[in-house]
Amino acid sequence: MLSQLNWRRPEILLLLLALAMPLSFGVWQALLNNFVIERAQFTGAEIGLLQSVREIPGFLAFTVVFVLFLVREQRLAFISLIATGVGVALTGYFPSTVGLLCTTLLMSVGFHYYEALKTSLALQWLPKETSAIWLGRIVAAGSFASLAAYGLVWFASDKLQLDYTWIYLLGGGITVAIVAALWLMFPAFEQPHVQHRKIILRKRYWLYYALTFMSGARRQIFVVFAGFLMVEKFGYSVAEIAQLFIANHLLNLYLAPKIGRFIVRFGERRALTLEYIGLIIVFGGYAIVETATAAAALYIIDHLFFSMAIAIKTYFQKIVDDRDIASSAAVSFTINHIAAVVIPVMFGLMWLASPAAVFWCGAAMAAGSLLLAQNIPALPAAGNEVRWGRGATSAAL
Repeated sequence: MLSQLNWRRPEILLLLLALAMPLSFGVWQALLNNFVIERAQFTGAEIGLLQSVREIPGFLAFTVVFVLFLVREQRLAFISLIATGVGVALTGYFPSTVGLLCTTLLMSVGFHYYEALKTSLALQWLPKETSAIWLGRIVAAGSFASLAAYGLVWFASDKLQLDYTWIYLLGGGITVAIVAALWLMFPAFEQPHVQHRKIILRKRYWLYYALTFMSGARRQIFVVFAGFLMVEKFGYSVAEIAQLFIANHLLNLYLAPKIGRFIVRFGERRALTLEYIGLIIVFGGYAIVETATAAAALYIIDHLFFSMAIAIKTYFQKIVDDRDIASSAAVSFTINHIAAVVIPVMFGLMWLASPAAVFWCGAAMAAGSLLLAQNIPALPAAGNEVRWGRGATSAAL
């Protein structure tokens, strides 16, 4: 029966890869703040350093273009995910600053190469008319896997009382096993357009680059400091952090496909406007929150807005030369991580003086993104990339 169904399709592979990655990264993320505080005695300065090191491979994601001279995109995506799983599996064995920096670097190289390749393959394989819907489904698939990962963390830590080492090993090992199976099960898909094998920066993509840069800065506030706030200020345990993540992804599982359809119906500009207005409110809330319940509500709302970032990808898909996709996806990851390398260390030191100042800076960055989003045309296309400024045409709306 399965042989009669055309399930070995590119979009199905993207969905299954989206299931594999969070099973390791979700475990790493859910355990991290408690692990580094309890076992490695981290402060805000050390967690900032660790997160900056984690983002260095993202900053160097443009190098994936050169690796593609040797390895096809699809195969390199498999290899990258396996590296992610191995890095996570080893984390629990090295509860020291140096050990965590090394395992995090291995995990991060795989993670960021995979994320760049996933974006490239999705924009090449998915039709423009429905890509937002498929990207929403991919986000939902990732949320489903994240639910499994966080449920595993909660059950293993709270009910089975397993040590960090075993939970990290289990999460990373599952990802490696799934990717190995997918590598054997799926054929090598052809790329619809021959991709440039060089670094490409085009003036007409400037708004996409700017939105991507600001997105990287905004992400660090959530990934690094919002989670750290929950543990340091409000004393959340591993099980409680896992429960927060479960709530996040239950909402994403339901809402991400609807957000994809919202983008198709109302356009990228309106979707991003909604996201950035919401983030200004959320980051301001982090700065003044005094109760654990209110902080948890902000954390869940904050995570929900990540799905809106699909609109940045679909905007770019509509304006990009099809041959630029692989190179541009890699370059955009580097742009995304310029701020990500600097902000954790800089804001980590700021945190020691005033945690609230970190979140007020995040609100200011969200306001900057809101202004940029207003420059997206109603009907973005090649030659109609922006409403005002460089590249604007009389057709811009």
